[in-house]
Amino acid sequence: MTSIRLALPNKGRIAQPVRELVEKSGIHLVGSGERKLVAKTVDPEIEVLFARPVDIPEYVANGAADIGITGHDMVMERGSDVEELLDLKMGGATLVAAVPEDSAVVEVVDLDGARVATEFPTITRTFFERHGVSVTIVPVGGACEATPYLGIADAIVDLTSSGTTIRTNRLRVIAEVLRSSTGVIANRTALTEKKEKVHEVLLALESVVRAQGQCYLMMNAQREALPAIEEVLPGLGGPTVMDVASKEGLVAVHAVVAEECVYQLINQLKRAGARDILVMSIERMIP
Repeated sequence: MTSIRLALPNKGRIAQPVRELVEKSGIHLVGSGERKLVAKTVDPEIEVLFARPVDIPEYVANGAADIGITGHDMVMERGSDVEELLDLKMGGATLVAAVPEDSAVVEVVDLDGARVATEFPTITRTFFERHGVSVTIVPVGGACEATPYLGIADAIVDLTSSGTTIRTNRLRVIAEVLRSSTGVIANRTALTEKKEKVHEVLLALESVVRAQGQCYLMMNAQREALPAIEEVLPGLGGPTVMDVASKEGLVAVHAVVAEECVYQLINQLKRAGARDILVMSIERMIP
């Protein structure tokens, strides 16, 4: 029996969304899993390891876990030798360099000789070296945005998703350092020795990601109305059409469409001749 260990975030902003995604994929935890380091799943071949997001890349790299879910920024900060397999399209954020609004600094080169506070010293050091700028890195464990006003640093390198925190703290972005989102990473040896099981888990997670923002439309219509209905349906690969038993000339039309389009589509489909329209959510889509 080939068993694998999946490392998941135990805390932080992505912990709960990741947990929900894993549950939707069918990899249900046995018991609550709360406050446990290691938990079993309904699949006896899959075990879950809970760890800090920043530690997951190294756990996967050294084989303590075969696959893991964490941010791209954590992988780059640790410099871990792992394979990044799948972007989960969640937890998106950008690592930026920022200075106080009233600072004379306009671009990266203006920070030569400055002190830069960050929770990402490795990425920050690499970024400034690439620009040929010499800075003093001030590692902090939180509240990075407050350091310029405390006299600890002249600038910061910190994550932002909406920019609200940056603006609230009267900071101004001067450069984008790194774009990050949450993804699946794998141990290189496990990709070879446990290939089938790793890809089984990957497919389960990917099926949830593919279903996000999609919904399933079902409707009935007279066959002669099909051309008009097909014209307004932006389905994946076109709609599926089936004859309705005992109803001559009546067909059932099924299609997968983007959820954001449904509001307008309903009226368009009604005008095209569709009736008995049902809209259903999709949890998983497997190509």
